[in-house]
Amino acid sequence: MPTQPQTGPIAGRLPADALAENFADLHPPLSAHEARVAADRCYFCHDAPCVTACPTEIDIPLFIREIQAGRPETAAREIFEANILGGMCARVCPTEVLCEGACVREAAEGKPVQIGLLQRHATDSLMARQGHPFTRAAPTGKRVAVVGAGPAGLSCAHRLARHGHDVVIYEGAPKPGGLNEYGIAAYKTVDDFAAREAAWIMEIGGIEVRHGQWLGREVTLDELRAEYDAVFLGIGLAGVNDLVVENPALEGVHDAVTFISALRQAGDLSTLPVGRDVVVVGGGMTAIDCAVQAKGLGAETVTLVYRRARDRMGASRYEQDLAAQRGVRLMFEAVPVALEGEGRLAGVVCERMAEGPEGLRGTGERFVLSADQMFRAVGQRLEDAKKFETERGKVVTQGSGRTRMDKVWAGGDCAAGGDDLTVTAVAQGRDAAEDIHRILTE
Repeated sequence: MPTQPQTGPIAGRLPADALAENFADLHPPLSAHEARVAADRCYFCHDAPCVTACPTEIDIPLFIREIQAGRPETAAREIFEANILGGMCARVCPTEVLCEGACVREAAEGKPVQIGLLQRHATDSLMARQGHPFTRAAPTGKRVAVVGAGPAGLSCAHRLARHGHDVVIYEGAPKPGGLNEYGIAAYKTVDDFAAREAAWIMEIGGIEVRHGQWLGREVTLDELRAEYDAVFLGIGLAGVNDLVVENPALEGVHDAVTFISALRQAGDLSTLPVGRDVVVVGGGMTAIDCAVQAKGLGAETVTLVYRRARDRMGASRYEQDLAAQRGVRLMFEAVPVALEGEGRLAGVVCERMAEGPEGLRGTGERFVLSADQMFRAVGQRLEDAKKFETERGKVVTQGSGRTRMDKVWAGGDCAAGGDDLTVTAVAQGRDAAEDIHRILTE
């Protein structure tokens, strides 16, 4: 007689072969022949809309032409000139709403040029060979502190090192990479790519990384301003927003960021516990990544609950469809209001929502989702925000990331303005580095 699936978060719900399939590379790389065929579809537009849509303004038609001509490493050099994390961005960028969404082929045929996969083909080709494509300028004698080894910090540090400045990165986590290492779905960046990319970036020279260094704990901003010629803050949003519900202190309630981080760092996915009936609350990429991976670990049912209508979700329609294809149930215009259970989570009470001229409001209609595990993915916040001048919870910047504090710049998720995307963080780190270089050498 078959046994009833065990409730509560447990490990080993699926065999190793099923886990390997569920967490395989979402978009396997193109072969050289496939890349040439894909490149042939590009119109090589003048004033190409795909370039305008890219936050780092990569010359997309130019690098695709190089691939078409059989020169992927030359193409990669063009990409890395604009975006030193072009390899990661090729894997995780929402190309469907950026470059590929703006592609002329998309508008005409509903099938864009495969820009993301072509970018990955080029960058992987160059990174696979020995040596770094860029060299440092003559030493300037200037020293810059970069706080945070995420996309913004790595981008800033690399550009500063190219200009000949000495850079020290202060990073609290044991590995560099920030969200690229700890916060992106495992099936989007396999084979330890985030760590390999960070190590490759460091090959420029002139960059020292000090781990276990948290701002406000091991080091203060005042100390950095006194010791260095400039400081760049790429500290991200480390705080996790709370979900206000009745009876919140039940076992089985977690934040999605911690779950994704644990999964990314796990050597054996079969050791990770997951519930039988999982509820994920939120509408952004973190919520989607959490839900898909919970299903991939063997949860029987996964329901993503979002308070607004589908077209208001932060996650793209492509990501929503991916979640649905992987077996996640998407539930819109609903919000958790209470949790049920005696010590351990047993159900999530939700209320239907309606949005009108007066804003979002509850309708009074309630229903219960069976759940033995729930993940909060309702946004992150800047920790110790009182230390900075903020706007909507983020550090206020002007120009190329300058803050109103002398010698301090900021970029990435912690900075006001721009989308919370890897590619946006890269652009902000790069632009801040150029501004810092100008100030230090004028």
